[in-house]
Amino acid sequence: MPKLSKHPIHLGLGAKAHVLPEFTGEMSWYGTYAQSTASDGAEGRLVTEHRFTEPWSMWEMHPVGDEVVLVTQGELVLVQELPEGESRIALKAGEYAINPAGVWHTADAEGSVTALFITAGMGTEHRGR
Repeated sequence: MPKLSKHPIHLGLGAKAHVLPEFTGEMSWYGTYAQSTASDGAEGRLVTEHRFTEPWSMWEMHPVGDEVVLVTQGELVLVQELPEGESRIALKAGEYAINPAGVWHTADAEGSVTALFITAGMGTEHRGR
C-alpha cells in the first residue's frame, strides 16, 4: 500500500481520487503536479503528509481556496499574516487549523512534527521568510 508521505493524493472533479507519482521534495514536483491537474481548476485538492523538525524557510499563499492543516504527531505553530496582524496558532496532535485563501502562512516546528495538508494548490505562491 502506498504511504501518503511518499505518494500524495489528488482529489479531482467527479469526486475522483488519484494516487500521484512519488514526492521528491523538490519544487519542480509541484510544477509537474500543477500541470497534470490544471483541468480540475480551483476545485482540485492536493492531499499530502509532511514531517518537519525545524521552522519553514518560506511563506506560502494559496489564492484560490482554503488549506486544512491537521497535525498528526508533535506540535506545530502555524503563523498567518492577517489584515489585522500576525496570528500564531499552536496545534497539537489531532488539532487542525485552516489557512484561508489568499493568506500568507508559514510554520514553526516544535521538535518532530507530522501534519496532513489538504490544499487548493492552484496558483500557489512562495516567498522567503
